[in-house]
Amino acid sequence: MMRNNMGEDLTVDDMARAAMFSKFHFTRVFQRVTGVSPGRFLSAMRLQQAKELLLATSMNVADISVHVGYNSVGTFSSRFTRSVGLAPTEYRRTRGISHMVQTLPSDQDICSGDGVVSGMLSMHPCAEVDLVFAGLFASRVPEGRPSRCTILNGAGHFIIDKVPDGIWYLLCQGVPRTPNDVRSISENGIPGPFVASVGPIRIRRGSAAVATVRLGPARVFDPPLLLALPDARTTALAARRRHHAGSVGYAA
Repeated sequence: MMRNNMGEDLTVDDMARAAMFSKFHFTRVFQRVTGVSPGRFLSAMRLQQAKELLLATSMNVADISVHVGYNSVGTFSSRFTRSVGLAPTEYRRTRGISHMVQTLPSDQDICSGDGVVSGMLSMHPCAEVDLVFAGLFASRVPEGRPSRCTILNGAGHFIIDKVPDGIWYLLCQGVPRTPNDVRSISENGIPGPFVASVGPIRIRRGSAAVATVRLGPARVFDPPLLLALPDARTTALAARRRHHAGSVGYAA
């Protein structure tokens, strides 16, 4: 129902009626399955569709904003920029690739910490990706600035260091080696994108957390990754240059 009515004024009451649940039971079930509220999920889907329209059509930003349910192009542009990391016009110009991912600044109620998140990353047999973006976010929707992030060179052990105290969600997505639409990782009929999520992860007083991560095809109830992914090749080279410091984690 969300996908078929993206531009409509869809309410939680409408969704609950379609699911034949009470509003409160529907909201509880939806949040338990997806990790976010129905309204937050719908908002993420709208921005994800806007990303696709920017890359696949010649529609202008004003028309796209209406198509995905925004009455104000200014509100749409502000929300898109905050969630994706690029303005709509810049996202279209760069084909959806960010030159770098900015992490949370140290002066916004959060400071660089001493926590560590480490673990093992494995992949679904169909996941033909070489590089994986991994970021620590404040919610299950991967949008805005991550606390810390890194590019992983495929499956294996990983370490993300200097993690601030807080409750984080480790969200991962396979990325192509060349600057192209992320959907290019789905080749030869292989489903994509490939994603993984672990959390909540609590870091307190510089503690360490261990996460087991398995990258697999995105499911219908996985919130879309809104953040514009970096040019994986350039970012991976930057990460390797930082490797002499003893960690593959970095603040891009």
